[in-house]
Amino acid sequence: MFDTMTMTKVTGALCGSLLVYLLGGWAAEALYTTSAEGHGEEGEVHQAYVIDTGAGGEAGPAEEGPDFATLYAAADAAAGEKVFAKCKACHKLDGSNGTGPHLDGVVDRAKASVGGFGYSDVLMGMSAEAWTPENLDAFLLSPKAYAPGTKMSFAGLPKAEDRANVIAYLATQK
Repeated sequence: MFDTMTMTKVTGALCGSLLVYLLGGWAAEALYTTSAEGHGEEGEVHQAYVIDTGAGGEAGPAEEGPDFATLYAAADAAAGEKVFAKCKACHKLDGSNGTGPHLDGVVDRAKASVGGFGYSDVLMGMSAEAWTPENLDAFLLSPKAYAPGTKMSFAGLPKAEDRANVIAYLATQK
């Protein structure tokens, strides 16, 4: 079935395939390399274009929006319920703890006061304080910045309106 001519053809096909593969790799390396060698440059390689982000110059003062008290006074609890959908994976509103402590009645409740939940040492150290709307706003902006070492892995809510709305929604949940 396999004679020497068939074996010679198979071996030749394998060698030819490897040669094409190696030559293709060499050609791709020559065409798409980003190193300074072979480009006539001796230092840093520059990209074809630069996008100006304004980070190099002096930035003017950031444009501030309305303060939290104004946003909270105009907050929409119904919109906050939609934002709370992000929180439902870990928090419940029925008085039982999930991955995180339950959040019913959290507004103006003492920090780290839910029985049966293992809070981080940082939040236990804040247990004399209450979860005022302002404290909740700061926590929801960046939990890790507000309470370094917190067990809450959520990155935070960057939009001030979303934070105000979700706090207004939580204030309705007693």
